[in-house]
Amino acid sequence: MLKDKRFLFVGGGAMAEALVRGMLQAGLVEAGQLTVCDVAAERLDYLARTYAVATARDSAAAAAAGPDVLFLTVKPQVIGEVLATLAPAVAKSTLVVSVAAGVKLAALEEMLPELRVVRVMPNTPVAVGAGMSAIALGRHATERDGETAAALFASVGRVVTVKEDAMDAVTGLSGSGPAFAYVMIDALADAGVRVGLPRQTAIALAAQTLYGAAKMVLETGEHPAKLRDMVTSPAGTTIAGVHVLEQKGVRAALIDAVVAAAERSREMGQKHK
Repeated sequence: MLKDKRFLFVGGGAMAEALVRGMLQAGLVEAGQLTVCDVAAERLDYLARTYAVATARDSAAAAAAGPDVLFLTVKPQVIGEVLATLAPAVAKSTLVVSVAAGVKLAALEEMLPELRVVRVMPNTPVAVGAGMSAIALGRHATERDGETAAALFASVGRVVTVKEDAMDAVTGLSGSGPAFAYVMIDALADAGVRVGLPRQTAIALAAQTLYGAAKMVLETGEHPAKLRDMVTSPAGTTIAGVHVLEQKGVRAALIDAVVAAAERSREMGQKHK
């Protein structure tokens, strides 16, 4: 499905690099199918050396060459300027995939009328192939376009398809969620140090424990509460700890954190209408 397609990345930052690396490592594409545009010559040199991809400074000229898929991997604050340059050059046959956080499909489609647009909200663990990406289809995008986007982002983690009005919730949960997980890992590591473990050992134990627990949820399909109960023996050590978590309101704090992040995402999205 992808071996005969050409891909253009407008913006050569961390997200573009993660996708390039993931697509190549998964064998979805070959380096010769990929072109990356960026204003920084040093960055382009690095990407060309590391991944053997083609590079360009002029994004409009690269877009005019007619890529099958154009990734908008730029910061949301420059998306208007970038689209103003690209719009006249992009062929009607090109699928546009935007990862610009908070930039709604309506804003993209206003600048790219009649084009097939897909909006994606990935999170930072795409950098290690363990990301979570949510995909929303624009008015003109087809089911096949959604399948193409899902296949590409599956190379750097897991993918779900949602309606666009769920994107703020996605941002609050999986977009901001890694930061919440890092806070938990850091706190658990501090606790390990408090009870006598060396710092690096405590960090490794905490991080692998969260990773393993998450893997069990994903691979078994069991509800987290059921898996928790499997670890929680009557009058044992785990229930003593779970009791403290409930007393301290950890569950409520995590719920409130996701709600706050989602609401902030909604506020920020008003700027890109």
